Amino acid sequence: MAISDILDKVKKEWEVLKGEEAKDKLFVNENTFPDEATARREFERSKQKLFNVNDWSKLEGMNSTFQLYTPQGQKSSATKPSEGDYMLIILPGTTFENWVLISKVTEEEDVAEFVVHPSQKPQPEPGEEGVIKHFFVKEASSTFRVYRDGTKIMGFEIGRHEAINNHGDEAGDRALLNTFISEGGWAGFQDYQWDRITKYYVHLEELPGK
Repeated sequence: MAISDILDKVKKEWEVLKGEEAKDKLFVNENTFPDEATARREFERSKQKLFNVNDWSKLEGMNSTFQLYTPQGQKSSATKPSEGDYMLIILPGTTFENWVLISKVTEEEDVAEFVVHPSQKPQPEPGEEGVIKHFFVKEASSTFRVYRDGTKIMGFEIGRHEAINNHGDEAGDRALLNTFISEGGWAGFQDYQWDRITKYYVHLEELPGK
């Protein structure tokens, strides 16, 4: 690698650390089945796994906590999210709440997905309106997707504009914490977490007892 390329890479990482530049990430796993009939049947199970957010927390080993919430801030036991619902994410070994808003839900014959964006807490406390309770900026997004192509099923997590939420009023009093989580705990855990989730979507990993 040329010196200029190394310098450009270092500069980009520094801009990300300062919250001035975003990263895009893609995680994908796939599984191939003996025939299309089997793949179609297993794809129905993939959609159930994708949409039943609360079950993600039940994967064995080190894992984040995922909990679906209604727009009114109540825990939801729904097995499929709706647009306007929220999801609470708590990284392992922490108690810090990270909230995302579900902005789009799609379900078709061979593809299903939902899109989330960092958000304020549902029904925020007075004085916390507009504070993004997440370590990424509100412009960031994650798309969770399953897709069938013939006998193959693929599971995706697609992260867009993953810039650190450590500037201005939207960071509230979490600017330093958000930087630490993004460049510390989450930076080292992200690959592991989304690899496991996407394997779960395509049945390369199952919940205990399944």
